[in-house]
Amino acid sequence: MNSEAKYETGIRFSGSTPRAGALDALRGYAILTMVLSDTEAFGILPSWMYHAQVPPPIHKFDPSIFGITWVDLVFPFFLFAMGAALPFSIGKKLNAKSGIYNAILGALGRGAQLVFFAIYIQHIFTRMTSNSHDLKSCLISLFAFGLMFPMFMRLPERLSLKVRTLIKSVAYLTGFVLLFTLNYPGNHSFNLENSDIIILLLGNMAVFGSLAYILTFKNKLARIAILPFIMGIMLGSTNDSSWTHWIFNATPFPWMYKFTYLKYLFIIIPGTIAGEYLIEWMKPELSPKKEMVAEKRVAWIIAGLSILLVIINLFGLFSRQLILNLLLTTSLVAFGIYILRKGEERNVLLWKKLFTAGAYLLMLGLFFEAFEGGIRKDFSTYSYYFVTSGLAFIALTFFSIICDFLKGDKYCRFLIQIGQNPMIAYVCAGMVIMPILGILGLSSFLVLFDSNPWLGFLKGLIITTLVTLITMFFTRIKWFWRT
Repeated sequence: MNSEAKYETGIRFSGSTPRAGALDALRGYAILTMVLSDTEAFGILPSWMYHAQVPPPIHKFDPSIFGITWVDLVFPFFLFAMGAALPFSIGKKLNAKSGIYNAILGALGRGAQLVFFAIYIQHIFTRMTSNSHDLKSCLISLFAFGLMFPMFMRLPERLSLKVRTLIKSVAYLTGFVLLFTLNYPGNHSFNLENSDIIILLLGNMAVFGSLAYILTFKNKLARIAILPFIMGIMLGSTNDSSWTHWIFNATPFPWMYKFTYLKYLFIIIPGTIAGEYLIEWMKPELSPKKEMVAEKRVAWIIAGLSILLVIINLFGLFSRQLILNLLLTTSLVAFGIYILRKGEERNVLLWKKLFTAGAYLLMLGLFFEAFEGGIRKDFSTYSYYFVTSGLAFIALTFFSIICDFLKGDKYCRFLIQIGQNPMIAYVCAGMVIMPILGILGLSSFLVLFDSNPWLGFLKGLIITTLVTLITMFFTRIKWFWRT
């Protein structure tokens, strides 16, 4: 594989070997919808446009509300894509000498970088450094954004190792100096507890998800067997006198790790299995190519079923039409499995594995729905882990069909490019677009979009589009942030 392909995700190949853009597209979809949900107007859109447990107009957290919305899918979809990428990033290391040692070191290093990233960006966003988008806070944010390129980019190999190490060391040192010398509103100072929770969770999953994969390499059953033990500790932790309670609450660094974060292994581990399915699919085809007509017919049917399953479950679970949702989901799942039952072509076999795994997890989640009162993102329930993992499998099936089989790259290209550079996309709105608007004196005009729901959604759409264009630019010039 050439160096440029290696920088992307380790998933894209040339020649006769299939190209798996689906995983990048799923990751891109997750990050863009995450940006959209965070930048649309608050308080004036319908409740299904926000997290289910923080409804408008005041967005006060209410754990007594059950159900999920499309916003509640973006984080688990991203986690699932992260898990699916692990076989690509770790698999080669495990097949080499000293592979386990290098893989573990790599996982720890990646986790440390993501924890730093979580703390760094949380302290640098303009909303943290100033009560208003003043010139100083905007310039600090733009400078901090630029500083992350030498921190997280893989510097050109034409530079010597010493030079690359020096550049990264200076960048990180400058970042630490910036964090410790900034004056925060309210006389607050740098605080390790102040971090971006989403990135912090990703840092924990980078470590524990990788360790789970390393320890169960080429053994899917053993990997799945980890999950009941995690469940046992979480369920047993409610007994204050139990050893499971002690394990659940024990942490040497509460600002970095809590056992409760491990609940997201219920999404990461299924993701690793999806990644292995993709790797199996990408192996060179040994048999002659078969007739494509029937394959295309199956592709369109499964793509349609995949969309329907996501939409129906979002509607059914949010509106609490649970019986109707169960009946419709069961019917669609059964029909999909029936359509895929005789597939022997390489693509159909992949869709069968992805769709069947997704269907199983989705049905399992619906059977768990009544447990803990109902499905909920916060405080997250087991039904939430299973349903969202299942829908992630099904969404990956859809993107596999559209991006990789039907050659819809021109429609998916923007998602694929965003998915190849998610760290830039994640911070772009807060560290680039808003500061630039502040410098130009335009940030105050954003409140005009808060006058009605359509304009409120348009605001999020405009900012998300700008994030897309900026991230695509850096992807095209091959400036990738990696941990």
